[in-house]
Amino acid sequence: MVEKLISLSLRNRVIVLLIAAALFAAGIYSVKQNPIDAIPDLSENQVIVFTEWMGRSPQVIEDQVTYPLVSNLQGIPKIKNVRGSSMFGMSFVYIIFEEGVDAYWARTRVMERLNYAQRLLPQGVTPTLGPDGTGVGHIFWYTLDAKNMDLGEQRALQDWYIRLGLQTVPGVAEVASFGGFEKQYQIVLDPLKMQYYSVSFMDVMNKVKASNNDVGGRKFEMSDMAYIIRGLGYLKNKEEIEAIAVKQFDGVPVTVKDIGSVQMGGELRLGIFDDNGNGEVVGGIIVMRYGENADNVIKAVKSKMADLEKGLPEGVKFKVAYDRSVLIEEAIESVKGTLIEEMIMVSVVVLIFLFHWRSALSIIIQIPVTIAASFILLNAFGVSSNIMSLTGIALAIGVIVDNGIIMVENSYRNLSEHQNNERHD
Repeated sequence: MVEKLISLSLRNRVIVLLIAAALFAAGIYSVKQNPIDAIPDLSENQVIVFTEWMGRSPQVIEDQVTYPLVSNLQGIPKIKNVRGSSMFGMSFVYIIFEEGVDAYWARTRVMERLNYAQRLLPQGVTPTLGPDGTGVGHIFWYTLDAKNMDLGEQRALQDWYIRLGLQTVPGVAEVASFGGFEKQYQIVLDPLKMQYYSVSFMDVMNKVKASNNDVGGRKFEMSDMAYIIRGLGYLKNKEEIEAIAVKQFDGVPVTVKDIGSVQMGGELRLGIFDDNGNGEVVGGIIVMRYGENADNVIKAVKSKMADLEKGLPEGVKFKVAYDRSVLIEEAIESVKGTLIEEMIMVSVVVLIFLFHWRSALSIIIQIPVTIAASFILLNAFGVSSNIMSLTGIALAIGVIVDNGIIMVENSYRNLSEHQNNERHD
């Protein structure tokens, strides 16, 4: 079989050269299309289900949220494992799928099963899917340089302007905000006044929730004109919250202001984000989607940040806290330099060893063709260009030329024996 293949190749050298040229061209195209990253993504193929039920203990979360979800998510096709974790007020369920399963197919199957499992959970508890990113998807961190703005205003700017803009960048799965204070209206109730007026906490909560709502009415026609009747009830400031009537006491409405006070404050925090000991800062984390090119996504994020910076208040700028593109570019350049050096050294050694430029050329030409063709397989198997994969290619250069050297030596030996036999005859 091998002899026939060699004989066929020798008789059809033009076809062999065309096939090699086609492989080289396809490999160059694959090099441009192959995702670039600094490190390989070895994380498991998983979908995260997050459920929040504030104020409940870990045991209650485990019994009423985590266990029902884990039990009902077991039957999804191509699942390898399901793991659950419960903590104060939160539940995490990790659905591990088999290798090779499409990430978005897996998310669709999990979502279908969650629609069924929803009825088993307590009222008002809704599970949500985590971002479609991987364990190495945190590719870019930034903070806001705003010395003349308080942390609450910075967090509002991050949540309602910057984050929404960056989420439109192709390849970004999530923009996670951190630091600062999330603004909220806080009602501080006086227990003695509540006892005097016979008002409970649930009374206040239900009335405030019911008052913060717009309602629609029917159409009203008058003089060939139609008017839409609406009830405008969205709260706009703390004075409107203070004026909400909770109940009646001796025929007189009891408002929120009568039993407490309303203030603007920040949500309870469990930690702070400090910038190298220079004080608290507000910022965000860019999470990349599955299978995206990290270098291209970071460039697109930087371009979008330059556009968003034009709309920031005066004196507010972006400050980069972590940029993986620096590591990516330096790592790739380092490996590329090593790759080129090895190609040159191997070529020189082959020339010196064989001392025949035509034979050496037939071997050396295999190096770029084989390296370019290897990127076709990298794309086919979803492997990115990273330190590990490029180093493997660099280490294989010596193996690439071994077969060519053996074939050339074998050809010379057979030709020499054939010539010696002709002389003796």
